[in-house]
Amino acid sequence: MDMVGKTNEKKLLAADFGASGGRVMAGLYDGNKIRLSQLHRFSNDPVFLGDTMHWDFLRLFHELKTGLKKAGLEGGADSIGVDTWGVDFGLIDAQGCLLENPVHYRDARTEGMLEEAFKCFPKDRFYELTGNQFMEINTAFQLLSLKKKRPALLERADKMLMMSDLFNYYLSGNACCEYTMASTTQLLNAEKKTWSKEVIDALGLPEKIFLPVTMPGTDLGLLQNSICRELDLKPLHVMAVAGHDTGCALAAVPTKQKDFIFVSCGTWSLFGTELDSPVINEKSVYYNVANEGGFAGKISFLKNIIGLWLIQESKRQWTREGKEFGFGELDEMASGIEKNRSFVDPDDAVFVPAGDVPGRIREYCLNSGQPVPETTAQIVRCIQESLALKYRVALEEIEECTGKNYEAIHIVGGGTQSRLLCQLVANACKRPVYAGPVEATAYGNLAIQLSASGEISGLDEIRSLISASEDIMVYEPHNNDLWDEKYDVFCKIIAKGDR
Repeated sequence: MDMVGKTNEKKLLAADFGASGGRVMAGLYDGNKIRLSQLHRFSNDPVFLGDTMHWDFLRLFHELKTGLKKAGLEGGADSIGVDTWGVDFGLIDAQGCLLENPVHYRDARTEGMLEEAFKCFPKDRFYELTGNQFMEINTAFQLLSLKKKRPALLERADKMLMMSDLFNYYLSGNACCEYTMASTTQLLNAEKKTWSKEVIDALGLPEKIFLPVTMPGTDLGLLQNSICRELDLKPLHVMAVAGHDTGCALAAVPTKQKDFIFVSCGTWSLFGTELDSPVINEKSVYYNVANEGGFAGKISFLKNIIGLWLIQESKRQWTREGKEFGFGELDEMASGIEKNRSFVDPDDAVFVPAGDVPGRIREYCLNSGQPVPETTAQIVRCIQESLALKYRVALEEIEECTGKNYEAIHIVGGGTQSRLLCQLVANACKRPVYAGPVEATAYGNLAIQLSASGEISGLDEIRSLISASEDIMVYEPHNNDLWDEKYDVFCKIIAKGDR
């Protein structure tokens, strides 16, 4: 049934690309709620070509068009917004052509680039300007790698488009650099919300590739005629939403509190709070906390923590060994472990590359003098408890930096489907956990489109709309003394790994 054009209903599309998969979601807004439906889901599989790990942008754009085609068969839509993971980008030449498939942030090309960058520019000043968490995967260090190893490619580039901007460019024909994505690069001045010429010049990067920063909620125009003809679609608006998926997820946190902790839990766990302005001080430098852009000029003050990647990659390893498990099955198995005696630091560098994560967990526990988890259930329980305890570390660091005490934790995204993880987080952090929505990124994407078109206004209305559209699960903390003991053990173990 064609819902487009009805005076009291709008149909919108959210294209959400994560590090392991993507989907095109339809949202029907009736003036009170958003009803979500999935049009198309697909995997996002990195491709090795020689020694380089790429994203398959051509395949991903094809999947996006498949989702658009399915939307067309159901009557079309008013607009579409695209959100993706941060830090990665495509380079466009003067003729408007993509120079090569974007390189994956897990590619080895950035190894050693942090140290190279600090030779060019003092670390303290770097953070003072950008307010970003130092991570070797950040765009600044990817570009520095190109400058040192492939300068000819960088010289041919006319513009750099972050991943969501790259999709928007090929959808609309209009190039922009959206604020929340730019804020993940470690090249943006956090206070001014513009590119930092001081950092760009210090690293010797070409200024011409950095387009002016565009705020989320900008209408980029209509879908290109060539795509409309190819897919037999009616024109629809292409909206620059919060292009970084964390920005969309944060906008969709269903809370009325001004001060709250959120966890956008997927392949990565983005753990933080929402602020009106950046926090750049001695403690935030020491704890390496990121100030990233949010919708409506907000700052997402957060730590990037390896999240469900450890579970996802363990599952892939077990599949390679001929053992197939569903995520729900793994959760149920781990719930039966009464006493977990082993922990790992999820952010240890050993867990970053793809491969045999269960084997690395056993080796980590052996080297740190802990009992070695042998069974699948023990491995999963070790990961889940370690992740929950790592959240508590981040919570305490953020409270120190902001001088605030946070009464509750909101978990959104795929991690909310793990009841075990949600309960463990409540226990470890000694805070109630509000879990949901699972589809926070899609909800935020759609709600920002509604805001851009004037249907709703501001974050308060967005969050009220999400609250009306979804049921939220609440997990109360238990066994505080036991979890204080576990936290002490965990902190000692990760401290050994830091030495």
